Amino acid sequence: MKFTDRDREIELLQTALRKQRRSFVVVYGRRRLGKSTLIKRVLSDRDVYFMADISESSNQRHLLAMTVAAQYPGFDQVIYPSWESILLSLNQRCTEGTTLCIDELPYIVKSDESLPSVLQKLLDSRTLRFNLVVCGSSQQMMFDIALNESSPLYGRADEILRLNPIPASYMPEALGITPKEVVEEYAVWGGVPRYWELREESADIDSALRHLCINPHGLLYDEVVHVLRDDMRDLVQASTILAIIGNGANKMSEIAARVNKEASSLTGPVRKLLSMNLICREVPFGDNPKDSKKSMYHLADPFMQFYYRFIVPYRSFIEIDRIDFVMRQIESQWNGFVGNMWEQLCRRKVSGQEIDGELFGMAGRWWGNVSGGERIELDVVAESFDKRTLLVGECKWTSADDASRLEYILHDKVSKLPFISKYQNVKYVLFLKEKPTKPSSCLTLFPEDVIL
Repeated sequence: MKFTDRDREIELLQTALRKQRRSFVVVYGRRRLGKSTLIKRVLSDRDVYFMADISESSNQRHLLAMTVAAQYPGFDQVIYPSWESILLSLNQRCTEGTTLCIDELPYIVKSDESLPSVLQKLLDSRTLRFNLVVCGSSQQMMFDIALNESSPLYGRADEILRLNPIPASYMPEALGITPKEVVEEYAVWGGVPRYWELREESADIDSALRHLCINPHGLLYDEVVHVLRDDMRDLVQASTILAIIGNGANKMSEIAARVNKEASSLTGPVRKLLSMNLICREVPFGDNPKDSKKSMYHLADPFMQFYYRFIVPYRSFIEIDRIDFVMRQIESQWNGFVGNMWEQLCRRKVSGQEIDGELFGMAGRWWGNVSGGERIELDVVAESFDKRTLLVGECKWTSADDASRLEYILHDKVSKLPFISKYQNVKYVLFLKEKPTKPSSCLTLFPEDVIL
């Protein structure tokens, strides 16, 4: 698969490394997002790229010396007793403007907590001849090392890049698939480029799932455990909360009931999962996030959603090679699972975009009780920037929908909204998987309209 997206990140890195004075750059984000690949694309042949591993500090320095020796022969003929000594020696030998990249910095810091202080001293001296780029997959450790106010390196970075998943709009070109297929594929792999590369090796999504996920030897069978291990000290508690949310308990009270604890005791662990972008908090459209009592929690990563819905509950069957049985379970729940991603992509399409000639703000969902105690939900709700128009949408990931019937249902829901009277206009939108059996008079968007 060719290198996809990341043009902005490449430009930011190149700009930082071309400055007259030397730069300190921090790159971080969860594993598999392509941090190392991104950095290597901006390094030149004269630069030094060092991938740390889990070993003692003295061995790490020896490995770094060997790496530097490829550029500066004889550099590894000396034993360096400290990080300061090896970095100062590199500073004396290197060409002005060289870049040193230390990838997986947290591995080194685990074995020698003094390294951030050493780097602080060198950066503050303003005598470095080389740019310094540090990178890591442990988001928590990278934050503590370089971004926490109590860290020696706090405030010293010239550029901080937190890599995010790649948008779904890049998937058609990257994998050569249709917009409708993108919705299904993105529901599993999300925007993680390494997953896209692995998926590309299979003929279709079913064979990819069998080979990579629904398989005790699959490369992604234990992927979530590795992601959590990067950042979580209490792996059991984190995985338990994620599993509960992934299986449909989205309110704090429901999560607490499942773990048999007081909701207040989960505030800290849930906040940690939120900070790591492993879960996200949702409130109904129009509610103030600061004081809303209707919060819902969801898994933020599509692959984690798949993992906790289809791998964890059926792990015993996978271990005894009942792969066909598990694939039938996936097939029976597939439309509902993909439909959730379809809703997310539709809300993303509306947010900050012009729809049918009108510009809208951030889109969300709305749910709640209306007159008579009836509970209704709306998949997509957004307000125009001039606050005169409310966009409301219904999302369906099923075949052969009757659009006129869906339009009638949507109109009925909107008429009951407690806040509808404040808007002069209402724009009704249907987001459908494919052409309906019966058309409607409202705007109808399909995967090619949402993805491309």
